[in-house]
Amino acid sequence: MTIYIVKSGDSVDSIAKQYGISAHSIIYNNQIPYPYRLAIGQALLLSTQDETDSLPKQHIYSGGYAYPFISRWVLTETLPYLSYLYVFSYGFTEEGHLIPPTLDDTWILSLAASYETSPVLTLTPFGPDGQFSNYLIHKVIHSPSSMSSLREDIISQMTQRGFRGLDIDFEYILPEDKEAFVSFVAYMKDGISSLGYPVSVALAPKTSDDQKGLLYEGKDYKRLGEIADYVLLMTYEWGYTYGPAMAVAPINKVREVVNYALTVIPPEKIHLGIPNYGYDWTLPFVRGESRAITLGNIEAVQLAIEKGSSIEFDPISQAPYYHYTEAGKLHEVWFEDVRSLDAKFNLIKEFSLRGCSYWNIMQLFRANWLLLENRFLI
Repeated sequence: MTIYIVKSGDSVDSIAKQYGISAHSIIYNNQIPYPYRLAIGQALLLSTQDETDSLPKQHIYSGGYAYPFISRWVLTETLPYLSYLYVFSYGFTEEGHLIPPTLDDTWILSLAASYETSPVLTLTPFGPDGQFSNYLIHKVIHSPSSMSSLREDIISQMTQRGFRGLDIDFEYILPEDKEAFVSFVAYMKDGISSLGYPVSVALAPKTSDDQKGLLYEGKDYKRLGEIADYVLLMTYEWGYTYGPAMAVAPINKVREVVNYALTVIPPEKIHLGIPNYGYDWTLPFVRGESRAITLGNIEAVQLAIEKGSSIEFDPISQAPYYHYTEAGKLHEVWFEDVRSLDAKFNLIKEFSLRGCSYWNIMQLFRANWLLLENRFLI
């Protein structure tokens, strides 16, 4: 497959003629809606032969997070490319009783099984406000009875409903709970391993052992990497809802995290986290007041077309962006395209990582999956 950057005067038909391919394939690969307009600077994935097609491919595992309200069509389109479907999410009480998602997820498990994709129970410590609760984490991981009850409930879900893995996604762990959290993961692993299913742990994107901050201090990369079957590096959210405008997953920052992780975790245990979204900021950014709007990657391109904006590509972050003005306000948009994704795929290849996991798969970005399949055996 070939990545093509749209130039002034290009059309779907002219690009198709230039490469000797069908216009329909361009429209399909890139989810271009009628009347098939393009943005200058837009990256298109073309179904052509290039030099990478004949090279040996690395086998990787791929995963994606999904809420139970995901569109059946989106999930059906995505499952052929997934090794794991992380069902988001299962909570728990202080006493260790598992709390299922509000919406029934039975249909997701059944559909995943029909595609031979392993459904994974994602465990999250959400409090009553819907946010990660380090108080809840503290209470449970220091209570043998709560941990026992929680493990029993998880094993029951797996044996009765068809889950084939556990993903532990705990964030904002208190620094003083660092050791207890390691013990908690080991305890869960001991129980789940008896079923023959993997246990994974999501890790905030650290760049050193002693990195400060509530996101980082409670996570022991080395010991968690030793215990878990694999880990997910959450290499995204540098650009985020309440922060200044920048790439969500700049490749230079992502590389720093991978470089550190590889000093304490073997590559065959590491999944690179990949975002499937972008943000639209209104400028100027004012900390404490500004709030970016989340955009899908296809939506971001359509917005650029609507506003008459040319898409630029930052060589350092390896990410696309553009500006537009609305109601007298300047906007800045960053998102993912096949160029930024290919940069991340190259990082997986460079370090022979185990695979990648996406937050999240609620919106279909077909070009991503086609490119992933082209670059790897999945």
